[in-house]
Amino acid sequence: MSGPEVVVTGLGLITPAGIGVEENWNRLCSGEATAKTDPALAALDVTFSCRVPDFDVAQLLGKTARRLDRFTQFALIAARQAVTDARLNVDQCDQTRVAVVMGCAVGGQPTLEHQHRRLLEQEPAAVSPLMFPMFLANMAAAQISMDLGVTGPNFVVNTACAAGATAIGQALELLRSGACDIAIAGGCEAAITPLTITAFAQMRALSRRNDDPSGASRPFDADRGGFVMSEGAAVLVLERRSDALARQAPLRASVLGFGATADAHHVTNPHPEGLGAEGAVRVALHEGGISPEQIDHINAHGTGTKLNDLAEGSMLRRVFPHGPSVTGSKGVTGHLLGAAGAVEAAITVLTIQNGSVPPTANLRQRDSQIQLDVVARAPRKQKVNLALSTSFGFGGQNAALVLGAA
Repeated sequence: MSGPEVVVTGLGLITPAGIGVEENWNRLCSGEATAKTDPALAALDVTFSCRVPDFDVAQLLGKTARRLDRFTQFALIAARQAVTDARLNVDQCDQTRVAVVMGCAVGGQPTLEHQHRRLLEQEPAAVSPLMFPMFLANMAAAQISMDLGVTGPNFVVNTACAAGATAIGQALELLRSGACDIAIAGGCEAAITPLTITAFAQMRALSRRNDDPSGASRPFDADRGGFVMSEGAAVLVLERRSDALARQAPLRASVLGFGATADAHHVTNPHPEGLGAEGAVRVALHEGGISPEQIDHINAHGTGTKLNDLAEGSMLRRVFPHGPSVTGSKGVTGHLLGAAGAVEAAITVLTIQNGSVPPTANLRQRDSQIQLDVVARAPRKQKVNLALSTSFGFGGQNAALVLGAA
């Protein structure tokens, strides 16, 4: 392992599976999908999505909410949850040594579309002067820093659907290098809009099970037909183990390794053999001083698209022939784009802590070309000492995280 050991001391989760860690974990273990018919998409070819339920932003954020796009609202509340979970009083910290690193693929798409409509339908004066401060993706990290009063390294990374995992990896490197003492890291996204849905539908990336939304997201299933758009955020508090022990912080898991690569292959399609993804996984293992056969469990990227699941399945079978358990969280949550990697890292932490692997929703018949031990139908009790979480994005950008018991 390169550098001091880093641990997860706090988690915050907002997804269609619920608001808060407990709600999310219970829904994931139930294996009940969250996709539903979406009235805002009624006129489109794809009429369903996974939205965060019962999100009363006014109650959670008050008047501040009006100045924030939905992706930043999610980020802010998840960060507050994580800091509380870590029993961290930032007022008692050296605030110049607290970093915020977030991943986001799209940013404030709802704000952009709304303001564009105002320009077209009204006049230039109708466009809000707050459009850019609401729309820009960097505001996820900026608003967290302002809310908490922390002034350390602060930035947002965009590696498409690998962004949340990349953010955690960058936070890990900041801690190991000594650039900060605490890192608040994760991902956020809220891009379920008619334009975004239409664009993905035109690419044939989305499932079109309009008559069966709850059965639409089906990672690794023989009858899969695309992913389901989702939204939400996950934030982790990371600290060096020695610092966490010194302040008697709760220890949820260890972050042992991070790997990042590029396919250099295609703008949207993964390398058919998953070679770039394999490189990221092997770098993460090497950085953590872990051999492949030591991995007990994998939270797979598992989008439910034909090409991605085949490429990932081939890669995981090649690297891990001993057959660790695999789960695909997107069967329940849908695909959170830039937040997906952070959400799935958080789920992996909970899997390690609880000794239970959540099932892959809607997996009825595994694709015969995917030779993996994919957990389905019910949670599997399993002691997980070491786990892998994989994330891959458009442009061939790959990220992998190795996590372990604390």
